[in-house]
Amino acid sequence: MRDIIFEDLGVKDYKETWDYQETLFGKWMEHKRNGAQGETPGEYLLFVEHPHVYTLGKSGDETNMLIHKDFLEKIDATFYKINRGGDITYHGPGQIVGYPILDLEAHGMGLKDYIKFLEDSIIELCANHGIEATHSSSATGVWIDEDHPRKARKICAIGVRSSRYVTMHGFAFNVNTNLDYFTYINPCGFQEKGVTSMEKEIGEKQDLEAVKGELKGILLRRLSAVGA
Repeated sequence: MRDIIFEDLGVKDYKETWDYQETLFGKWMEHKRNGAQGETPGEYLLFVEHPHVYTLGKSGDETNMLIHKDFLEKIDATFYKINRGGDITYHGPGQIVGYPILDLEAHGMGLKDYIKFLEDSIIELCANHGIEATHSSSATGVWIDEDHPRKARKICAIGVRSSRYVTMHGFAFNVNTNLDYFTYINPCGFQEKGVTSMEKEIGEKQDLEAVKGELKGILLRRLSAVGA
């Protein structure tokens, strides 16, 4: 397997990070259009924390934003319509947002396999901390008490763009996230299901840097296991 380039971007503006992803993704698109000739672009795993921001996927319903846009200034948040799958979600401090730029073809994965790979990685991390998380039979992401409609709550959202087997965008894992910001939206389009975080489930604030290191290790190990 080719080495995956890991970058922790720290706290970074959403649009700046999106532009950076597009640059890396664009190099792959050019490589693929040229018949995969020449030097192969690098694969990346980007971690970042964003200032308060709401993003709406290309097939999302804008009515799932429950506040007027002028209210965004009052809560120090921004809003973007973007080119990933999925509906509306929130990114903010205390959340690990992961943007893998990967060539799924080289790893022998299709898009469904890749989304399951991301979910499985988060589920493993949660289990390491005594949190029983799982897949959903009807939605992407990682859930707790998914079989109990009144208790079901999401701890990690997933929204991916893929073209020619190359990925961008990714996941948002709630560690110490301020969950109040989710009350202004129907997260991922769900009106009745809740949102949670490691901090809420465990009952105390977590060491974000330690969780980042643990998640990085899980993702890279699992990628190595499926790598070409």
